[in-house]
Formats: sequence, structure tokens, C-alpha cells
Amino acid sequence: MVKSGVILRPIQNAIFDDLITEILEFCKWTTIINQGTSVIIKPNLCTERKEQIRRGNTTIELITSVCKILKTRTNNITICESDGMRYKAEQAFENTGVYDMASKLGIKTINFSNDELVEVDHPLFKGWGFSKTYLDADVFISLPVLKTHATTVFTGTLKNQWGCIPRYDRILLHKYLHDLIVEVNRVKKPNISIMDGIIGMQGRGPINGYPINLGVILGSCDPVALDATSMRLVGLDPYASKHIVLAAEKKLGEIDSEKIIIDGNFDLLRTNIVPAETDWAIRLLNLLSRSEFITRKLILDDKIFYPVRKLVTLLRHITSRAASTL
Repeated sequence: MVKSGVILRPIQNAIFDDLITEILEFCKWTTIINQGTSVIIKPNLCTERKEQIRRGNTTIELITSVCKILKTRTNNITICESDGMRYKAEQAFENTGVYDMASKLGIKTINFSNDELVEVDHPLFKGWGFSKTYLDADVFISLPVLKTHATTVFTGTLKNQWGCIPRYDRILLHKYLHDLIVEVNRVKKPNISIMDGIIGMQGRGPINGYPINLGVILGSCDPVALDATSMRLVGLDPYASKHIVLAAEKKLGEIDSEKIIIDGNFDLLRTNIVPAETDWAIRLLNLLSRSEFITRKLILDDKIFYPVRKLVTLLRHITSRAASTL
């Protein structure tokens, strides 16, 4: 039986670049990247807000280290991201430190939302298109963050590719979220994924949770095995995350722990984090987002959304205080 491999390493007492080199070598990166190979790197840049970046976005240390190592074999490297619902990818690049790093190392950046778009053969993606740079790249490397998620339980490698859909209003596709996370990964499956668990997120992720200093990095050529192992590492059940189960069923990778070999001290590094609670507000948002009309007129309209969010925050506070007195 062929098994998938996942490498797990603590960052404590490690020379960071040596650690990332070891992870890339575990993934046999030199067999797929040669001089001139075009590589796109997709970090998770889910926020432009400086106070949220350290716990929400892929750390600039990891992005930098990967780029430095890849540059020993190719200069054709591009860091990519798409616009978020309420911010431009350029803002996330700037505030995360990507532009400064890319300028120093001679790395390209691209906002998928501004690139030439190419249609793919999938009925639910009809009229959306994907970045030509993304589709044409020889090698795709995903750099997700280990986080909880209020809708999908967990957001890691597979969910990171949701940001490859190049429109800011991709929430219009949320009613198909679990299936389309899988389909995006079928459009272009990452060759290598490195999970940033330096500072993970627990609670109401992927943005509004709070940090947990995990101090680990994981890597694999199998995105399903990487997500499943990362979930088990922090006390979550991968079978509770629908898109991970679907990805395994679609043969994108292994979810069964018996079919995954872990290189690293899993038992020493494992912990339990606070899962994301799908409260009444999240359930309501998920329900409303099934309507294209409501999504366009309410969720995507800042003039309506922000006052409603302020009210929801107040109601959450009131219900939380009421529950604590019971």
C-alpha cells in the first residue's frame, strides 16, 4: 500500500532556512524545479488589517525563506493572491511585507483579480475564469496557515486555494463552498504545500479568532493528508470538515491516518485548540449568502454591511453575557 508522507517539525531551536530546506527536500522539490521553471506561490493573505496579519496571514518569514531557497534553482517565481471581499490584494501584499521582500529578492507578485482570465471547463465556474498566470505555471506551491474556520471547521491547504478564484465577490459561490474548494484544487492541485503553524488561529477563524503559538511547520505533496494531519495535531477530527472528506473521495489525497506516514514527533507536538463555534450569526450569514440578490444588496454593500455587523457584534456580546449568568 502506497502511503502519503507528511513532515512535521518544531521551529524552536531550529535555523529557520535549514528547517524549510529540510521540508522542501522531503517534498523532493529539486525533482520538479529546475532553471527557468515557472513557480507560483500562494500564501494565505486573508486580511490587510495590520492588527490581524500576524495571526491571520502566512508569516513573511516563511514566504521569504521559501523564495530564497527556490531562487537557488529558478528566478521565475511569482507570489500571488486575489482581492478579498473588502480589500485589494495589493494592500495585503504591502501590509504583510511581501512587496518589500519581493523587491529585495527580485520576486514577482501578481493580483489574480487583475490578470488575464481564462475559462475552465466546469459549469459552476462558467463566467468566472482563472488567472492565466496561475493556470500556465509549471509548479504551484501553497503556503496556508493552520486555522479554525467557522464554516468549514478548518482552513488549511485545500481551503487556501479558494483565494485562487480571482474575483472579490466569490462569496456568491459560497452555497457550493465545500464542493468548489475541491474543484478549485482539481483545476490546479498544489505540487507542494507547507503549513504555517508558527502562529495558528483558534476560535472564530479564519480572521476573528485569536492566536495560538503552535511553533510548528508541516509539509507534504498531498494536500489532503496535510490538512488531515494538521487537524489531528490540534485535536480536530478531519472527518468533520466536509471539503476534506470530499477531496479524499475525489482522490486528491489521503485522509485515513493509517495511510499517512508522519516524519516527526507527532505525539510530543500535538495539542488541543478551541474550535470555531458556528453561532447564530454565522448560520444566518451562511443562509443569506445562498441568495445572490441578498448577497449583492446586503453582504457586498459596505454601507449596509458594516452597520449590520456592528449590531451583530452588540447582540453577540449581549447573548454571551446572558449565557454566562445562567
